[in-house]
Amino acid sequence: MEWSTAWWIGAGALLALEMTTGTFYLLMLALGMAAAALAAHAGWSLSNQISLGAVVGLVAVLAWHLLRKRQIREHPPRADRSVNLDIGEELQIDAWSAQGQASVRYRGAQWTAVLRGEQPPAAGLHRVVELSGNRLIVEKI
Repeated sequence: MEWSTAWWIGAGALLALEMTTGTFYLLMLALGMAAAALAAHAGWSLSNQISLGAVVGLVAVLAWHLLRKRQIREHPPRADRSVNLDIGEELQIDAWSAQGQASVRYRGAQWTAVLRGEQPPAAGLHRVVELSGNRLIVEKI
């Protein structure tokens, strides 16, 4: 059997395994195997095929890991509308305490609202931007 065939079979096996697990890391390793298969088609030696496959797979895995890490940092789950449907909802705040908190009725219960950032407290319409425990982090609209 040709080395290119073995690389393609390995890449296909990783793709099939990735489909059952749902992780993209195996897909990145399959890219490395596909690169090694292309190197085999180009007539490279086995050691160069292995090296190329390892480098491409490693770079792809690291790139995917860094991309995921950055996305998670940009949108923590407590501030993500797709995770928490309260994000983006509007509520009326009539008065703020001296500590910069307000007690509001929201979804049939009493909540503590806190302003995000260094905004001065002002009565009026506010938007929920994040949930922190049982506190609504809001910003003025």
